[in-house]
Amino acid sequence: MLKLPSALLSKNALVTILGVALIAGTTTVVAQTTPMEPIQWDKRRLEQLDRNVRRIERALTQRNAAGQPVIVEPDPEVVALTGRVTLMDRRLTDLEATLQRVNGDLERLTFQLDETTRDNAALTTRVRDAEGRLREMAAVAQREAELNRPISSTSPTGDAARDLSAAVRLAASDPAMGDRALQTVALAWPGTPQAREANARLGDLRVSGGDHAGAVAFYASALEGWPTTPWAGATVLELATALNATDRKTQACTALGEFDRRYAAAGSAALRTRAAGLRTQFACPAAPRRAG
Repeated sequence: MLKLPSALLSKNALVTILGVALIAGTTTVVAQTTPMEPIQWDKRRLEQLDRNVRRIERALTQRNAAGQPVIVEPDPEVVALTGRVTLMDRRLTDLEATLQRVNGDLERLTFQLDETTRDNAALTTRVRDAEGRLREMAAVAQREAELNRPISSTSPTGDAARDLSAAVRLAASDPAMGDRALQTVALAWPGTPQAREANARLGDLRVSGGDHAGAVAFYASALEGWPTTPWAGATVLELATALNATDRKTQACTALGEFDRRYAAAGSAALRTRAAGLRTQFACPAAPRRAG
């Protein structure tokens, strides 16, 4: 047991020793049953604390020199508390390492998620493009199937005039389908004015497509019997043009002669002017003058 000189057993020295022991954390803490008033650390008290510390240092030095070393045993509660603090520190270290691993995993997952999102967006775009192309291919295939079906000879409406009107409107927006509709009119209503006009319009569609030989056949069907309908005079001129384009100049000039005989008088000035220009262009012989 540590024995201190009687000079150090004063009240102030005892308080000083307890204060040093509490500050260093190496001596036993004496439990206080009643709270102590806070110490007012002014200059005088600090000087007194310094003197007492010096006295304790001298006493400890003298005792160590006399072969009686001072052994200070730590408080078990402090030791236990220190162990608990050390354990908590290790756990905190482990927790920090775990959090770092989790953060690393989250960063990798976030990166992978971003890549997956981009891949999904690209795949979605490709799928949409493929679906669009498939729809286009299906529409093209369906259209080709409709265009290659045999021409129907059944009237869609049961009325020749309505069939022709619908076919003309369709030809204006979709020449290929309109062509089929006009052929249906010609087959469903043979010998009628509507069938003749349908053939004339079919000839026009062939000319617009560069098929002058095909146009001649449809114009000839339209003009069979030389009808007196309003469109007949213009169709004769179109027939003459198609004949000349297929190297049938003589027949083209004959068609122009029929125009002069049958449609020039009732035709417009524009038609007569065009007929004269075609006759010059084709180098047709002059028409014989009628005896007066």
